[in-house]
Amino acid sequence: MQGTFALPTATLTVEPRWSPVFTGESVTLKCEIQSYSYWRYQYNWGYQWYKGSSRTAVYQSQRNTFTIRSAADQDQYWCRGERDNRPSSSRPSNPVTLTVKEKPKPELTSSHKGAAQIGNPVVLYCELDQSAGWRFYWSKHTQSPENEIKTKTHSYTISSVSVSDGGQYWCRAGRGNPVYYTHYSDALWINVTAVTDSLTVSPSRAQHLVTDPLSLSCDGQRDSTGWRVRYTHSEKVSDCSSGWGSVTGSTCSISSLSTSHTGVYWCESESGESSNPVNITVTNGPVILDSPVHPVTEGDPLTLHCLYRDPKPSDLTAEFYKDGSLLQTQTTGEMTIRTVSKSDEGLYHCRHPEKGESPQSWISVRGASFSVFSLLSSLMAASPYLLVSIVLMVKCCRARAKPDELNTV
Repeated sequence: MQGTFALPTATLTVEPRWSPVFTGESVTLKCEIQSYSYWRYQYNWGYQWYKGSSRTAVYQSQRNTFTIRSAADQDQYWCRGERDNRPSSSRPSNPVTLTVKEKPKPELTSSHKGAAQIGNPVVLYCELDQSAGWRFYWSKHTQSPENEIKTKTHSYTISSVSVSDGGQYWCRAGRGNPVYYTHYSDALWINVTAVTDSLTVSPSRAQHLVTDPLSLSCDGQRDSTGWRVRYTHSEKVSDCSSGWGSVTGSTCSISSLSTSHTGVYWCESESGESSNPVNITVTNGPVILDSPVHPVTEGDPLTLHCLYRDPKPSDLTAEFYKDGSLLQTQTTGEMTIRTVSKSDEGLYHCRHPEKGESPQSWISVRGASFSVFSLLSSLMAASPYLLVSIVLMVKCCRARAKPDELNTV
């Protein structure tokens, strides 16, 4: 008479082992039959997987793995084995809860508050407080998978920042095979400053429509001889003379813009000096934001316009946004900040109810300049008598000093 043996136990594990998983991510459930009595119990099993409290298998196979190609909802899973030989089934496995959350979106931050000086290090951080196993991907100027830089950690370091490093950055994270990607972060603008004067842009705005002309000039430099206009897009740096514009002296002219002209522009001398860079966005959409290419000085007024490709709308009412939040709705299509402060720095765009939205542009704010001359000018404006008094006091002091000088002779 054959003895009676305990049924072998099924064990369910999840690969990869991180939790939670996210919508669309691939997950593999593995069912293993453990036998403590007879080695033959380990063979000829078929496997069945169950979901929730249902007694109907959602999947069955001769292989002990079940891959969920695109996780969608949270539930419990369990498995068991069946075969023709005795014992013909295993005990059910322990239930495993598959926690599924919405695809995450990382936050991109910088070690630098404000503009970065040429030659200084800048560290970008892609913050993602969600489980484990991530690698990080970094994009510049455009969200372009083919030009992404990959890092094993959540930081990306530019050891010595240059003008060409200025511009718009994004990050995202990925894990698994095939790689599952998070959403892209919001854009982060890196502004790089230099000691020389800025590039002159005409029309003087950060956004432009395709087919429009554009002029960029280094004539504003202290000595414009030997200066040239340079441009970077998708990690490639080139000169105006390389074919995307025509050169006259230190001026670069583009007769008909295309979206490929979106990027960072600056002036560079033969000795390697660089001007402050400017970010230019070219769109084939119908709406652009007329915003300044250079930083705005604290205390100055700032006026933004919503501009349109022909035919222009009869109703000019436009909404103006900063960092994604609505600031104002104006029937004139323009918005004015009467006195700019540092808190006004950010990403701006406008929206027309029929034409649509403009691209976003970063507006920088710099501190107001200060000089002794400006202080004296302010004193004269406030109280001319005070300035006269100071002059008389100086004369009196000099007059008193003269007898002492005579006695020493």
